[in-house]
Amino acid sequence: MDTRNIRHTRSLARGAIKPVIIAVLAVVAGLAVVSWFLIIKPHEDLLTADTGGHPSTPVNLNQQQAAAPPVNVDALSIDALLSEARKAMNQQRVIAPSGNNAFEFYLKVLQKQPGNQVAADALRETFPFAASNVEQVINQRQFEEADREITLLAKVDPTNYTLTILRSKLDAQRKTLDQEQQKQLDQQHQAELAAQKAATDKAAADKLLADKAVADKAAQQQAALATQQQKLKADEARTPSAAAANNQVAGAVGSAGGGETRDAIPVSTIRPHYPATALRNNQEGWVDVQYTVNVDGSVSNISVIGAEPRHVFDNAAVDALRRAKFSPAMRDGTAAASQQQKRIEFKLSSTQ
Repeated sequence: MDTRNIRHTRSLARGAIKPVIIAVLAVVAGLAVVSWFLIIKPHEDLLTADTGGHPSTPVNLNQQQAAAPPVNVDALSIDALLSEARKAMNQQRVIAPSGNNAFEFYLKVLQKQPGNQVAADALRETFPFAASNVEQVINQRQFEEADREITLLAKVDPTNYTLTILRSKLDAQRKTLDQEQQKQLDQQHQAELAAQKAATDKAAADKLLADKAVADKAAQQQAALATQQQKLKADEARTPSAAAANNQVAGAVGSAGGGETRDAIPVSTIRPHYPATALRNNQEGWVDVQYTVNVDGSVSNISVIGAEPRHVFDNAAVDALRRAKFSPAMRDGTAAASQQQKRIEFKLSSTQ
């Protein structure tokens, strides 16, 4: 048998197979394209229309608040509720804000028609993304909103383990916030104690200096009086009016020893407690107060004459002045009541 004919035949067969394979692949590719446009894409468009958009889109909290809620949800028909739900999904209002979100609209549909498959499927498909939104709210420490959203999730799937995880995270965030606030309060209390001790030590040192100055002044006056009396006694024999002169000098020295005159002085630092609400909201401000310092160093007649912001720090400022102690004003060496004005500032840096 001629082997050259056999090789030629096999070569022709292999050359014929290649066009057949190419043709088959082209047909398969064409069928895939046709299937995409005729079957898969319409099905995905239908799912998107039913759910109001793809739920995996990241939640925009500002967009959640954009639309106004329907006037009377209870009066809406099932079709209207589904329409509102789709609109909410398009605007990424999956589970918030309250009363105007897709979850509540779908739940209302199931309440009116328990077997509605569109609402049931939508709730089941969007459950993981709603849970993700709840986790964001927890991380932002919006605890009341998180409680509300977890309650909604529980209506859809009360046995889902995700709810247990979310509740645990919510409890942990609450405890963390409580610990942070307690730590700030403890630091503020320690700072107040340190300031009070420093003020007390300074007041004691100032009193010692003042007592020493008074004693030195009295000693100088006594020395001057003794010198004048000695001089008068020495001159008594030479002048008939020596006794009268002696009396005049004594009176002059006595009048020269008049008491101290000054304003009231605080003997402790006026350090108000930072309101917990302002601390959580990172608010700062000031309060202008007018008050009377009594002769015993106590404070009365406290009134707020200006504040920024209003009614946020007023009570804390008044309470701080009520606890303050002063060294009263002196008028010719006698304690006297006096009025003062003071601005008390509230700075977040002072709480650190």
